[in-house]
Amino acid sequence: MTNTNDTLLYKKKHNITINDIQHSLYYYFDYDERSFDINMPFQHFHSFYEIMILISPQAYHLIEGIPYSIRSGDLVLLRPSILHRSEYPKGPPGKRLVISFLYPPSFWDMPETYHKLFEPFYDSLPIYRFPSKQQQLINEKLNRIYRFSLKDKDSDLKTLIIHGMFVEFLYTLRHLSPYNTYTNEPLKDEPSKKIYTIANYIHNHYSEMLSLDSLSKEFYISPYYLSHQFKDVTGYTLTQYIQMTRIRNVQYLLLNTKKKISELAQECGFTSFSQFNRIFQKYCSQSPSQFRKGGENTSLQTVP
Repeated sequence: MTNTNDTLLYKKKHNITINDIQHSLYYYFDYDERSFDINMPFQHFHSFYEIMILISPQAYHLIEGIPYSIRSGDLVLLRPSILHRSEYPKGPPGKRLVISFLYPPSFWDMPETYHKLFEPFYDSLPIYRFPSKQQQLINEKLNRIYRFSLKDKDSDLKTLIIHGMFVEFLYTLRHLSPYNTYTNEPLKDEPSKKIYTIANYIHNHYSEMLSLDSLSKEFYISPYYLSHQFKDVTGYTLTQYIQMTRIRNVQYLLLNTKKKISELAQECGFTSFSQFNRIFQKYCSQSPSQFRKGGENTSLQTVP
């Protein structure tokens, strides 16, 4: 465990759990490692807020089809429903802290106040990198929570105190957000840069009619080139990527709205309900109605 004031305290497989995802107030701090061998194959979403803080030297985070290069100390802020995945380089496992949390909409009758705390999550740039002085302040707030979690306290008081500490951390993060120095390192590989631009376009236009021909025309490249390059860069065919992006968005809406399944399928770009059911079953190994009944836990285990 690191024990200097300037660094984030860390112990492998240490976690802090406050309630569960079914509660309106929920926290989960996960101190652990990830490696290249267990990189998740496709982007996933959550119905809660998530912060990923890298402790190891380097990794990538793919958010809505855009790759972001991150290094030790960087914070990745993810609001609910954002499709994302981490990608770690070959070599030793990478250390990271992932914080998942959820508040009720009208918490303590101060919804507007809490919304202000969440402003950094809705910024156009989802990565935060701070100069050493500001980074130390961030680490101090998180290290207080870590140290307190090691103490044996009454569970109800522990919930209240950790919540108070975390709200203070969110306030500090919001206060320091103007000091963000992060700029995404542009890809040197022009073909890959083009493909990721197209992937991001898919994430923002998945409800529209998308095809190999339409995307080729939109980005002025040949269908043959797009087809082959897209598979080489992303690991998926263009059709697979479009389908999985649509399915992921349907999943989120199934869990977070009460709309009819047929409406959700249409909203997410499926023109045929029978085709939608077939594709959903293919990627999720269950029907949309079964997925909805399964709740939040199913969303983390489906779609490759």
